[in-house]
Amino acid sequence: MPEVKHRHGAWPDATGHTHFALWAPDAKRVAVKLHEDSQHEMTASAEGWYTATLPVAAGTDYHYLIDEHLLVPDPASRWQANDVHGPSRVADPSRYKWRSTDWQGRPWQETVLYELHVGALGGYQAVEARLQELADLGVTAIELMPLGEFPGGRNWGYDGVLPFAPDSSYGTPDQLRALIDRAHELGLMVFIDVVYNHFGPDGNYLGQYASDFFREDLHTPWGPAIDFRRRQVRDYFIDNALMWVHDYRVDGLRFDAVHAIGERDFLLELAERLRTSIPASRHLHLVLENEHNDAELLQQGFDAQWNDDGHNVLHHLLTGEREGYYADFASDATHKLARCLREGFIYQGETTRHGTVRGSSSGHLSPSAFVLFLQNHDQVGNRAVGERLRTLADDDALKSATALLLLSPMIPLLFMGEEWGSEQPFQFFTSHNDELGEAVRKGRQNEFKDFSKFSGQAIPAPNDASTFETSKPDHHNRDTADGEAWLAFYRELLSLRHQHIVPRLAGSQALESRVLGEAAVAASWQLGDGRVLHIALNLGSEPVESALPQSARTLFSYRADGDHLLARSVRVVLEGAV
Repeated sequence: MPEVKHRHGAWPDATGHTHFALWAPDAKRVAVKLHEDSQHEMTASAEGWYTATLPVAAGTDYHYLIDEHLLVPDPASRWQANDVHGPSRVADPSRYKWRSTDWQGRPWQETVLYELHVGALGGYQAVEARLQELADLGVTAIELMPLGEFPGGRNWGYDGVLPFAPDSSYGTPDQLRALIDRAHELGLMVFIDVVYNHFGPDGNYLGQYASDFFREDLHTPWGPAIDFRRRQVRDYFIDNALMWVHDYRVDGLRFDAVHAIGERDFLLELAERLRTSIPASRHLHLVLENEHNDAELLQQGFDAQWNDDGHNVLHHLLTGEREGYYADFASDATHKLARCLREGFIYQGETTRHGTVRGSSSGHLSPSAFVLFLQNHDQVGNRAVGERLRTLADDDALKSATALLLLSPMIPLLFMGEEWGSEQPFQFFTSHNDELGEAVRKGRQNEFKDFSKFSGQAIPAPNDASTFETSKPDHHNRDTADGEAWLAFYRELLSLRHQHIVPRLAGSQALESRVLGEAAVAASWQLGDGRVLHIALNLGSEPVESALPQSARTLFSYRADGDHLLARSVRVVLEGAV
């Protein structure tokens, strides 16, 4: 395996020295300032780099002093024990002694993702304590919302400004490694959600000494676009991805909102660099969030994409909501769902409500190139008051849609708490300074002013501690009769998936889909062993006939009487099974 070299940041060697490297093209002088206030001049080299080697070991706190007046943390800090403005700390990943030394990951087809927020569950050690119950449920991979150091102790993670430093409010870097280590011992993969399209609004100093990191001619919803045309910028984020894969041994990365990254070739380079850095025996999974629905990327180093199209049409059919982005899926929704099940993306070059063309042809891709979900942090937390789907949809319809989610050949993703039918909201929370917190509150209120459902309704203030407390999963309801019933439902479906679907997923391909009636569809997939999976789903209010093969073996049925689908029902059969 090639040696992984870090250009950005500080890393100790075996001799008791630490090597520091900072890209600061706007600076005239840079020094390393240690915690005892000693300053050590860094050597300027080509293309804006400053370097130094000092006789200090892991655990040493330091800042960079720019032009004798600007004191900043290391933008590639591996440990930020005192929040985003405090000193960085030299970290040595080799000190952690891994127990799961033989772990090579799991094939993509075995993936059942479970998205969670580390802070809402209580930190790295608290998440570790819940891993066994997730493994028992049938989950095979946990996906951690972004971990990069963010301001304060409460944040979704998308306001991170130091992406190399796992947030210290959750625990230490080694406590995160222990969480990952334990997951591997239980057969669970670990995915990290990484944000390479923007930095948060508080604690990012790069623009003050490396203005070339950003481009003024191109803006995103978060400000000036990151300039991926520059080698130093590309290497910064590639180094970050390599860090997660090698220093933390994660099994997968989910790349947030790559549609905000203008340089598509950067994504291709990123995938190639990651894959060539590991041995062929190790599984590594790369997943995109991409509003552009760029199907080609899913054949160029990336395993899958979050299928927002699938979620959006199912959400409309379950709730009747049609405002905002749901408007693109409310018209002819049943045919749109049929297309999703047959071809993956719904938008494959069609025009959206904004008049923009979105997507590319995806019917040739494997169903496992799409991650399907009914809930996630975005689709719950980015609602005005963070309602869970169970408070918006009929239970029978929700259970039927869940059967589609967990038994279709697409890769399923669950959001923490949905497995026990949680009704606890998940809201948008922050812990910014007062001025920024108020600006975020006003922006959030303005964001929903055009939604009739929330007209005149107060939106929870993100900066209030109570908003965070309200968003913590209601684990006490997990042990109620209602919670146990939902858990049993999910456990049964996941057991069926692992027994009958997963072993046949490799080489599977969609065959056809058809509309059975209003909000009712049937879809068929040929699995890798030649057998055919059929799912008939009726989310409508009237019974329909499924017309599934009579000789096929029924894997699962909910509110279905043979070939007769009652309102809000589902039937799943496997043809050719012995």
